[in-house]
Amino acid sequence: MSPSAGFPWPAALARICAALRGLRPRDKQALLAPAAAVSAVQAAGRKDRPALPPLDEMDLEEQFVKGHGPGGQATNKTSNCVVLKHVPSGIVVKCHQTRSVDQNRKLARKILQEKVDIFYNGENSLVYKEKQEAERKKQERKKRAKETLEKKKLLKELWESSKNVH
Repeated sequence: MSPSAGFPWPAALARICAALRGLRPRDKQALLAPAAAVSAVQAAGRKDRPALPPLDEMDLEEQFVKGHGPGGQATNKTSNCVVLKHVPSGIVVKCHQTRSVDQNRKLARKILQEKVDIFYNGENSLVYKEKQEAERKKQERKKRAKETLEKKKLLKELWESSKNVH
């Protein structure tokens, strides 16, 4: 017999009610408040940064061309590679990351949106700032690794010299 057989509502709601049974009243109110649920759902798909500037579909030229690369006949005969051009800036993006035309279209638009943002905003662009931050962190990791390697070499030399003295 299912756990929701005694309840007059759907099974999903019965599972939620069963999960809420062990919580304190204050926690139940926080979970069941509609405003809290909406804000949690809205925050789930959003990053901590503002969105990139939107692309106007009237400014885009889209072509579907035959793919290339590994995959043999399935790749070379189908036109699932998307070439997207932003007419005002002249930026062209070619996307053939998946076999699906729809996914390639979405990916191409996302890539083009980032490139247009860099084109118009330069160093103030969100994407540019993220790349600079990633590069800075990479350099810091490299520096720490180099320092650690030098410390290990020095320790090894000290150990070797102490071993030779005795």
